[in-house]
Amino acid sequence: MLWVLFLLVAWGAAAVSCLRLCLAAASVDRARDPGDVELTLYETAFLTGGPHRVADLALVTMHLRRRLLLAHTGWATVVDPEGRDEVERTVIRAIGPDGQSPIPPVRSAAAAADAVRALADRLVRAGLALPGGERTDIASAVRAVRGSALLAAVMAGAALLLPGQGREIGSPEAAELVWFGLPLVLTLGALAIARMEIHPYSSWASPTGQRLLNSVAVPTGGSDRDVLAAVAVRGVRAVDDPALRAALSAGGHPAHPAHQGH
Repeated sequence: MLWVLFLLVAWGAAAVSCLRLCLAAASVDRARDPGDVELTLYETAFLTGGPHRVADLALVTMHLRRRLLLAHTGWATVVDPEGRDEVERTVIRAIGPDGQSPIPPVRSAAAAADAVRALADRLVRAGLALPGGERTDIASAVRAVRGSALLAAVMAGAALLLPGQGREIGSPEAAELVWFGLPLVLTLGALAIARMEIHPYSSWASPTGQRLLNSVAVPTGGSDRDVLAAVAVRGVRAVDDPALRAALSAGGHPAHPAHQGH
């Protein structure tokens, strides 16, 4: 009976994808008590949003402290060429000798800089961040399980549409649905457990890092320090200034600021 072949395909995909998800989850199941570690703003930004969040934090920091002007047109202009740390110096170098540059390439250059990679390596060694491969493995494994769940449903529908398959049994459609329901239950159950145990799937933080982040309160005050902490935790959407938010959200080809106003 052809529907049995469909069932084997559904079962095989479900078993392989769920096993892959279990192995990926086990590889990062190294949660431990983070102790009294106090994260810097750059470390918080990396654990919550990765390298581009670190770059955004540096840009906002330099703008608020008048070392950089971020125009709503999407251009960055150097005001003070002396960066206070290596990430800020990377931003200034990315802007170039003309002192002006569109923000998207500056953000990309800063996110890929050696200073940010060194930050990532320190967090990985401390057990607070996931190596890139493990983070990718988890997200990919979850997608595979979702695909297997969809495949089980498709295979069940295809089996029911086959003419004359299993019609000699008392309730063939019901029996086939029960058999196809098992891999569907397996995959949906695995997804439910994964959501409780290892969500968010693309997180930059390890289980230990996530526990540490959970203890970080997002400030609600209006001081520069509070704004920067909010950007580190929540990203650009935490910026209240609409002009600054527009600058950071600008596309890849903003208009040249021939006559910028401030």
